[in-house]
Amino acid sequence: MAMIYTFKGMEEDAYLERIGYSGSSEPGVETLRQLHRAHMLSVPFENLDILLGHPIELSLPSFYEKIVRRRRGGFCYELNALFGWLLEQLGFKVVMLSVRVFNGAQLGPEFDHLILLVELEEHLVADVGFGDSFLEPLLFDTDEEDVQHHSSYRLTASGSDKVLQRKRESDWETQYVFSLTPRRLSEFSSMCHYHQTSPESHFTQNAICSLATKKGRITLSNNRLIVTTVGQREEQEVNSEEEYRTRLKIHFDIDLGEEERIDRLMVPSKLANKADLDDSK
Repeated sequence: MAMIYTFKGMEEDAYLERIGYSGSSEPGVETLRQLHRAHMLSVPFENLDILLGHPIELSLPSFYEKIVRRRRGGFCYELNALFGWLLEQLGFKVVMLSVRVFNGAQLGPEFDHLILLVELEEHLVADVGFGDSFLEPLLFDTDEEDVQHHSSYRLTASGSDKVLQRKRESDWETQYVFSLTPRRLSEFSSMCHYHQTSPESHFTQNAICSLATKKGRITLSNNRLIVTTVGQREEQEVNSEEEYRTRLKIHFDIDLGEEERIDRLMVPSKLANKADLDDSK
């Protein structure tokens, strides 16, 4: 299923500059790996607009305006849909898939998350919108362990579905489950609205801005700055709105403007002490 077409004013060269990519654009496995890695190291996973009261519209031009022109990040629907557009402009064959995220007790609903299946000589799963996750795409047709960025991942079969697992110490933990039914962006609209408005959504309960680094990850989670380096985690409190703005600019190159209510991003919620908060989708 062809996923995305061209839109006026959207340029792949500007997108490549946004993610700091200057390598080959020839569709292939290595190009995909390098693009995926560059994206993960350049564009933060963040939900700041939700806490600031700015609705997220399922629109590729609006995603482009936010991520490329305004140099912001986003969450899964924004990041993966726009990355899929870029891949198609470069000649890749891309299919959007619906994902059910495992929350530790049960699977979430369909369209809870969006990922990409890239069909090359080898099929690969691309996902630049799940926060702390794999830096490079995973081979689809194998269940072998893929070790990258100090973590291990694998894709296993569950009937007709695929299951993404991540190794925590010696145990494999399920991250999410997906089928191979091709989807359109509009089909994710209800869950996108839910994640922006429901008090049960973790995106309405906590502010997060998180970016992979070459040695780990850096995250602003409410009023905490969390830096992980080669598996070692350090945490410190952010004590003022001025400091929060400074951290956003230094670590994520984000300037929200003086009119925004930064206090809405700093107030810890009832979930602020969850151990996996900064790792969430």
